[in-house]
Amino acid sequence: MFRRKSAEDKFAAAFYMRVSEEARAPWLFHSCGIPDTLDGRFDSLALHAALAIDRLRREPDGDRLSQAFFDVMFRHLDLTLREIGIQDLGVGRRIKIMAEGLHGRALAYREALAGGPTSLAETLRRNAYGGRSAVDADVARLEEHVRGYVNRLANTLRIDLIK
Repeated sequence: MFRRKSAEDKFAAAFYMRVSEEARAPWLFHSCGIPDTLDGRFDSLALHAALAIDRLRREPDGDRLSQAFFDVMFRHLDLTLREIGIQDLGVGRRIKIMAEGLHGRALAYREALAGGPTSLAETLRRNAYGGRSAVDADVARLEEHVRGYVNRLANTLRIDLIK
């Protein structure tokens, strides 16, 4: 049974496309050293999605928007896993692991950006490199990107988030 898409669903789908494009920018993999692997691409998406969700939560209807964004993202990830040949029985388990991974990363990034006990650079080193070691210069470039991305999101009106 199909339901009509709400304005929040349409907005979330458009915003998710923008965020996923940002997360797939080739320079993140070439200049920042994020591994160009399935895990590395998820790490980049999780980073950008966590920052985007935090931004959405500041809207008056932020809870609904952030949930719609999350739902769009995981429907897309479900479809992607099926397209690359993951068997139906394995998709649900992998999606659950990915959702837990996003949640954990989001908390770590939020705390680091708020000046918590772990620096943003160390948080990125632990979460954005697929468990691989990272070169200090690569982490510094990624940290600069993250801080700039957070500032761009913070200074963007809701309507401009999808432009």
